[in-house]
Amino acid sequence: MLMGKRVVLGVTGGIAAYKAVELLRHLTKAGAEVDVIMTRNATEFVGPLTFQTLSGRPVHVETFRLLETSDISHTSLAERADLVIVAPATANLIGKCAHGIADDLLTTTLLATTAPVLLAPAMNPHMWTHRAVVANMALLHERGAHSVGPEAGEVACKDVGYGRMSEPADILEAALPLVTTPLLAGKRVLVTAGPTREPIDPVRFLSNRSSGKMGYALARAARILGADVTLISGPTSLPRPAGVWRVHVESAAAMLDAVRAAFASADLLVMAAAVADFRPAQPAETKAPKDQLGDTIALELNPDILATIAAGRGDRLVVGFAAETGDADAKAQTKMKRKGVDAIIANDVADAGIGFDANDNEVRVLFADGRIVELPRQSKERLAFAIWETLVNGLGGKRP
Repeated sequence: MLMGKRVVLGVTGGIAAYKAVELLRHLTKAGAEVDVIMTRNATEFVGPLTFQTLSGRPVHVETFRLLETSDISHTSLAERADLVIVAPATANLIGKCAHGIADDLLTTTLLATTAPVLLAPAMNPHMWTHRAVVANMALLHERGAHSVGPEAGEVACKDVGYGRMSEPADILEAALPLVTTPLLAGKRVLVTAGPTREPIDPVRFLSNRSSGKMGYALARAARILGADVTLISGPTSLPRPAGVWRVHVESAAAMLDAVRAAFASADLLVMAAAVADFRPAQPAETKAPKDQLGDTIALELNPDILATIAAGRGDRLVVGFAAETGDADAKAQTKMKRKGVDAIIANDVADAGIGFDANDNEVRVLFADGRIVELPRQSKERLAFAIWETLVNGLGGKRP
């Protein structure tokens, strides 16, 4: 997600500096080339060698150390950066930035860069609510700086309140949209994910093996690509993607009601949920003893959510998923025509490596005009971005 991007990570003198080590790991794992700038106070909390070992690059502390034969640190790092992150950002650093003070390498780089700047504040809760800090943050936001956090909780001095630096994974989530082409900017996207549960009685239910991972990855990627995202999720154990509005449902009927309500203000629906085809015709109100269940359970068809929404979509876009076993393309083509959708994403769940609950997937995107785009096996997180790019390119002429 950050392949080919150059990130400057500024680390200041706060106890949360230890979290910056984990943030560095997240950034490098995402493919970024990271240059770390530490203030002198930061080196009292974490040694430069730790950051140098993880980044594979020299750590910068001195303002005028030559990077190469003719490069000066503060100008070279500022000019090369695609993104600058300061984590933790102390009240002192925030005050300096707000008033244009450049008295060390980090503040000088911040003043010289034209790249997006993301601050992750961390300080005592009383400091965070001080009028000076509030005014300084407002001024920085007015000038185009971005921020994430702080979070509520107990800080190092045992005070409780807003002041804890955001977790490294959340900082990464806030950073990604700043260096990603906003393919879905201004769009309202609706994604469904996970299985449904159809009750037999208050204890037992019918369901399927869907984990929700692909749908959640699509929702996360859409948010990073600039969309306003609503995720309607069946029962899963997955955390809510940052910045995504999530609606929990259990049954297919509940999912249909939720999709209808959310689609009224959406531009695009991607139906990645594995909705149960059938439900018990007469679920019991109390738990039925197993000797009274009988040999059979009468079933009835669930509503076809995809076809129902597609029939009344107007000029909005509807995309379905087809999780099949064997001859997935032919089955997906038939499903696409029967449901009347703009595109359908087919994957063969018979392969355990890309099936339900797997971390990888490979799909074929089929469009109503007959085009087919194959997306090779990769992580579902990375594949989600490829799917959105394929849909935007393939449905470009139909975009609302």
